Amino acid sequence: MGKSVNLLLLLMAVLLTPSFVFAQPFGGAMSFGGLMPLLLIFVFFYLFLIKPQQKKTKEHQKLLNALKKDDRVITAGGIYAIVNSVKGEIVELNIADGINIQVARQSIATVITEEVGKGVANIPDIVKK
Repeated sequence: MGKSVNLLLLLMAVLLTPSFVFAQPFGGAMSFGGLMPLLLIFVFFYLFLIKPQQKKTKEHQKLLNALKKDDRVITAGGIYAIVNSVKGEIVELNIADGINIQVARQSIATVITEEVGKGVANIPDIVKK
């Protein structure tokens, strides 16, 4: 009962709210000034959201294509490992002495370089050089 009363009150509030739609002159094309906010929103989204995401995706794809044996990697699940082999979309990783797993190439989050390794505390011994 409470939800239906709230819905009824909301519907009444929307219907009884004064509308200024009819104060606009009838007809006429939308002016450039009317399109300006939409253009600014699109430019903002492109520059600050779409373009950086595309750049990040390209860099990650380049990183995945350059995977090779003995690269030190971190998977998307947070597993530190060393690449044993790359066969198409499957990467075989060594996560401990004698323990190998196979993961999808896309699940490799990053390759550990000297720069990245300095910023990561407690890198497992198997991944250290």
